[in-house]
Amino acid sequence: MVLAPYSCQTQAAKSRRTEHPRLSETSHLSDTTRKPRLRIIVPLVVGCAFFMEGLDSTMIAVAIPDMAKGLGESPLRLNLVITTYLLSLAVFIPVSGWIADRLGTRVVFCVAISIFAAGSALCGLSTSLPMMLVMRVLQGFGGAMMTPVGRLILLRSFPRSGLVSAMNWMTIPAMIGPTVGPIVGGFLTTYLSWRAIFYLNLPIGIAGVVLALWLIEDFRAPAPTRFDLRGFFIAGLGLALLELAIENVGRPMIPGPLGAVFFAAAAAILLLYGRHARRREDPILDLSLLRIRTFRIGTVTGSICRMGLDAVPFLLPLFFQVGFGLSPLQSGLLSFSSSLGAMLVRTLSGTILRFFGFRRLLAGTACLAAAVTAGCGLLRPDTPAWLIVLFVLLSGCVRSIQYLGLNTISYADVPGAVLSKSTSVGGVAQQLARGFGIAIGAALLALIAGPRMLTVDDFALAFFLIALLPLLSALGFLRLSPLDGAEVSGHHRNQPRSA
Repeated sequence: MVLAPYSCQTQAAKSRRTEHPRLSETSHLSDTTRKPRLRIIVPLVVGCAFFMEGLDSTMIAVAIPDMAKGLGESPLRLNLVITTYLLSLAVFIPVSGWIADRLGTRVVFCVAISIFAAGSALCGLSTSLPMMLVMRVLQGFGGAMMTPVGRLILLRSFPRSGLVSAMNWMTIPAMIGPTVGPIVGGFLTTYLSWRAIFYLNLPIGIAGVVLALWLIEDFRAPAPTRFDLRGFFIAGLGLALLELAIENVGRPMIPGPLGAVFFAAAAAILLLYGRHARRREDPILDLSLLRIRTFRIGTVTGSICRMGLDAVPFLLPLFFQVGFGLSPLQSGLLSFSSSLGAMLVRTLSGTILRFFGFRRLLAGTACLAAAVTAGCGLLRPDTPAWLIVLFVLLSGCVRSIQYLGLNTISYADVPGAVLSKSTSVGGVAQQLARGFGIAIGAALLALIAGPRMLTVDDFALAFFLIALLPLLSALGFLRLSPLDGAEVSGHHRNQPRSA
């Protein structure tokens, strides 16, 4: 066998990475094509993972005071339980695509759910804070595999024309989990024990694994690439430092100047990773995917929009409890209206996307999200309850449509051969956007209120400022062409795509 010179191989590899040609749909008919009932069931099974993760994160926030008593620690130190999990996510999400290509999506998805659920149960058995933190790292490893691989399963199980419906069904449990988390967490902590919130993931996880083994098809890359060990260490360190710096803004653990050093160090290390990625054929996070315009806009511009969208579920419960004086249960029930809105709009979102197309839908709903977010600042304790419910319901409708658009346009033009890499990059971007959104919300409240108690007017100003984020993203969405993602949305399907 004669080997081509290394330089020629490297040049060919760079050319392949730069061009990213569109791949035609595979001739293999997936189970979802042959069995129509799976078109709903498979997205819901995948959504189970998103539901479990969202439920877990919001339940823990409610139970921290009781956990602190049970472990003999201060509530402030228990913030490490949340931070450790997020750091684990940031480090391990980049490897999710490579592991799925190597072992198969169904196997990795089921193992990830098992690790997440087992780690959660072990957290419930923890007798000390160090033991709890180790179990949270384990749980974070499972969570880092669950959601990106779950999204990859949908991308490979459905033709592009069926992707909107699949993402639509998946989004419902993903939005319900974080909304009902405070209610369920408060109930279990009050009437059972804080340990019960960790045990709850076990039956959900078992059900998810059984259904996934039964219903989900297994996909594996025909020729997995070599593992980028150096890139994993560089990217993992940079992302961990960035996540720690973000968390320190929302939940201060270290002094401000030192926190700024973490941001600077993270930026320097991630720049080093960018240099590494340009020189390697198959980096752990393939940043060359950002040359695909729809992926870049859906991921980068979408992250700016997500910061504003993800800050609202964090601010609203605080607004109702601190500003309005409501109980956690009352606050949770009001916030649940958002999930009802997401479910109600599900039947229309596909039609709306088909009519408007991605460009007008994303730009328009970003402006609506900005208006709804700013409108939250106009609510007052004497506002009628039905009006608050209606407003939060509308907020859920807008967020659901926007999430659907972002989750689908990001992968509309990504070739099948690099889908696993795109879900890793997209997963990292979404995780950072969520963290930044919550941190910005918390930082704004701290800056506005200063040392005094928070008031309704403080929350109002925070909502007004947060609304600028989705408004800014609308300008980025206008860079899409009217026919971008038409194969997925069905918008102007019969018209030829412009060159």
